[in-house]
Amino acid sequence: MTATDRTAEEGAPGTRRKLIAGPGILLVWLYGVMVVGAVSRSVFQIATDFDRAPLAYSLSALAGVVYGFITYSLVRGGDRARRAALVCCAAELVGVLIVGTWTLLEPSAFPDTTVWSDYGRGYLFIPVLLPVTGMLWLRRARTA
Repeated sequence: MTATDRTAEEGAPGTRRKLIAGPGILLVWLYGVMVVGAVSRSVFQIATDFDRAPLAYSLSALAGVVYGFITYSLVRGGDRARRAALVCCAAELVGVLIVGTWTLLEPSAFPDTTVWSDYGRGYLFIPVLLPVTGMLWLRRARTA
């Protein structure tokens, strides 16, 4: 790969492939809402009651960071951003499935809920649906 090819792939102005065209706009909007929801909730909970459920509140903060990175990657565009967002969506899905299953099998481990508790039930199951939708969109954007 030459330096010129790398620059075009990495996103020189006007050369990045857009990831937020069409349905991608809705995806960015939903991820943005999840950033605000997860970060604001976790910041409040960590600041006011961290001793009550440190694991749950820390996981909510982590979810907010992951949502923020995916949102940024989708807006940034380009092949590297698409790949990074795809990896983060896969990690997000794994996190939702692990935490969701954990909260069902061992509810006492989580004295308070996280964004990913019960597969995102408190967020209308968006946390489990969003990474699947994101991965499908990002795979489609690769072939477009």
